[in-house]
Amino acid sequence: MQKNPIVPFILIAAFGIALIFFLSIQGVDKKKEIAEGHEEGATEETEGGESAEGFDPEAVAQGKCISCHGGDLAGQGNFPSLVDTKLSKEEIAEVITNGKGAMPPGLVEEANVDAMAEYILTLE
Repeated sequence: MQKNPIVPFILIAAFGIALIFFLSIQGVDKKKEIAEGHEEGATEETEGGESAEGFDPEAVAQGKCISCHGGDLAGQGNFPSLVDTKLSKEEIAEVITNGKGAMPPGLVEEANVDAMAEYILTLE
């Protein structure tokens, strides 16, 4: 007698559907608790390390800059090094705000541009 090879796949699919159903019911029950946690002033991180209460320029650099400037921010290809840059703080802020060449503008919120420029100046 030969076993049906599709039975394990059907069992796994049924288990997965049951698990999704159970977890969604759990989520509905905790909806109010989750909403209260956000109302109590919990900071919600956004992509790149920007949050409602603080700004982490290193996290922004790791999230948005390394893809072009390299993992150590020392530059790669046509993208210049951010380490030991010869630009002034104002020039760096200008590039962050308006972009330059292949770099698009607006990668950092306007309120955080100066902090990001200061961070770039500290890179060695």
